[in-house]
Amino acid sequence: MRPPQPRVVVLAGGVGGSKFTLGVRAALRRLGAPEATVVVNTGDDLWLSGVRLQPDVDSITYALAGVNDTERGWGRAGDTERVNEELQAWGAGWPWFTLGDLDLGTHLARTGWLREGLTPTHVIARMGERWGLGIHLLPMTDSEVDTHVLLEDGRRMHFQEWWTRHRAQLTPRAFENPGITDAEPAPGVQEAIASADVVLLAPSNPVVSIGPILAVPGVREALRATAARVVGVSPIIGGRVVRGMADVCLTAIGVDTSAAAVARHYGARSADGVLDAWLLAEEDADAAAEVEAAGVRAVVAPLWMRDEETSAAIAEAALRA
Repeated sequence: MRPPQPRVVVLAGGVGGSKFTLGVRAALRRLGAPEATVVVNTGDDLWLSGVRLQPDVDSITYALAGVNDTERGWGRAGDTERVNEELQAWGAGWPWFTLGDLDLGTHLARTGWLREGLTPTHVIARMGERWGLGIHLLPMTDSEVDTHVLLEDGRRMHFQEWWTRHRAQLTPRAFENPGITDAEPAPGVQEAIASADVVLLAPSNPVVSIGPILAVPGVREALRATAARVVGVSPIIGGRVVRGMADVCLTAIGVDTSAAAVARHYGARSADGVLDAWLLAEEDADAAAEVEAAGVRAVVAPLWMRDEETSAAIAEAALRA
C-alpha cells in the first residue's frame, strides 16, 4: 500500500517565494500528494491610482500560471505600458512605479470585486480559477496591513516607495504594519497549519515577506501548536542575500546577514520560536553546528533556485528534513 502523502503549507512572499512555490508544486506532483496551501504575504499591498495592488500575491499567481516576466522578476510577460504612460501624462500615480497594461487589468478586476464586497480571500480564489494554479493560495489576512518604513531621519513612507523608488538606500530604523494587531488570519490559514504534516518557510525576505505573516495574531501560535514539522529554507547563501535588499532589512532589526543568524531570528520551537529544521546552502555548511546549537536541526543542501527543477529539488530536501 502506498504511504500517505504529505499535506503541505508554505509561507511565502516575493520573487523567492514564487520560485520556491513552483518547486513545491512540482515536487508534490511527483509524489502524487495533495495540492499545497500557500499563505501569501500581503504586507506590501497598496492603493495606487485608485486600484488595489497585491505585489506578492500577483508574483506568485503569475509564476504558477506561467505568465510572469522572468527577466524582470515581476509583472506579466510581454506586457506593455500605454496606460501607465497616460497616467504619467496626467500626473497620476508614482512615476517610478510602473503598472503594465495586463497587470493593470488584474488590479482593476481585483478592485472591482473588493468594491462589490468580496474579501481578498475570495478575490484570490477567483484568480486561481482562471488559470488552474495547482496550488491553494490564501492571503495571510483579509485586513489591510500595508508595510511602512520608519527611516533613521524620522520620516515614514510606504514600503514600496522605499524599496522601488529609493532601492532601500535610505537607512531604515524599523518596519511597521499599522493595524496588524487587530487583524485576523484569513479564513483557512490556521486550519491549514493545524492539519498539515509539513509547514515550509520559503526563502523569502525574513523581515518584510515572512515577518508580516508571522505578525498576524494567531499565525505564530498556530505554528507552535501544530503537529506538523516546520522547516525553513535559508534566503542567505554564502553570507549574501540571493536577491533584493534583505540584508538592509535584517540590519535594521539587528540580525546579521547569515544563514545561522536568520535561523536564530525565527527561533526553535523548543525555545518559543517556530522552526524544527533549517535548510542551509552548501556554501554555509560550516554554520550547521551553530544552527544546531540554537535547537534547530540543520540540513545542508544546494539552495540555488535556477529553474523549476532545482527549485523542486530544494522543496524535496525540505520535505525530507
